[in-house]
Amino acid sequence: MSNLEREAVPSPCGGRGFVVAEPVRELLSPRHVKLGESGEVRRLLPNLGRRMVGAWCFVDHYGPDDIADEPGMQVPPHPHMGLQTVSWLHEGEVLHRDSTGSLQTIRPRELGLMTSGRAISHSEESPRSHARFLHGAQLWVALPDGHRHTEPRFEHHADLPVVTARGLEATLVLGDLDGATSPGTAYTPIVGADLALTRGADVRLPLEPDFEYAVLSMSGEAHVDGVPVLPGSMLYLGCGRGELPLRAESDAGLMLLGGEPFGEELIMFWNWIGRSQEEIEQARRDWMEGTRFGEVKGYDGPPLPAPELPPVPLKPRGRTR
Repeated sequence: MSNLEREAVPSPCGGRGFVVAEPVRELLSPRHVKLGESGEVRRLLPNLGRRMVGAWCFVDHYGPDDIADEPGMQVPPHPHMGLQTVSWLHEGEVLHRDSTGSLQTIRPRELGLMTSGRAISHSEESPRSHARFLHGAQLWVALPDGHRHTEPRFEHHADLPVVTARGLEATLVLGDLDGATSPGTAYTPIVGADLALTRGADVRLPLEPDFEYAVLSMSGEAHVDGVPVLPGSMLYLGCGRGELPLRAESDAGLMLLGGEPFGEELIMFWNWIGRSQEEIEQARRDWMEGTRFGEVKGYDGPPLPAPELPPVPLKPRGRTR
């Protein structure tokens, strides 16, 4: 999914200087952002209070939206570089097309993982015949310097490992959790998991003390380490935890996001992650001139134009607040 804001601003990300090295409970509220002509998403990362969680650098939560009489998601072709996109659905379907020739319908609790590497473009749309409701999350993972120029690729994994406990079913989206490993390609120590809790569940989820974590609430009423987390909000948890208490007041859906704190300094502008002003300027020229990012074939409509660069220099920065 694209960042569709027409007046994009650079986001300073990365660097370990502001990683919280001990457990905290920092509740993050979303920023409401228009997606296309009629859609709206709740943006949790980057946030005024928190730029990254491990290598996770962008989190949008959308829906559930009733699109029975609407076209649903319609995101025209747009570019990415230096990151991975993770498409995750609870309801509905999304048709993915990209410049490598991939064409794939992504359904609930199936992983759509696109590694942009040096350059890719893609589109996302609800199929013409689609389910009534659309509900999901779109997330980005920053690629470390040693892998950010890799060849672009798309992965679809319909069969993902599941970790269970009484009242909990955890589907592993990316990385490792409690001895299970996702088939999705990861380039940093990371974890992403979908947590389905049944009403009355009271469990403790094992964590890696060296990772930092956050929990996104997708639906229902749940307490995370004693803190009520409502749908569309996210609780940042810091590092230093060996387990995470979870309690559900109703059936609830959460996403656990974590990883080793990302040590590099980044520039995130529009749909690109780079390390310098020159990289971002070149990416914009290449996209507007129709080179490098390839062509998305089969989408009915023109690609998105890139926003203008800001008048101030872009500088790579750390995990500033």
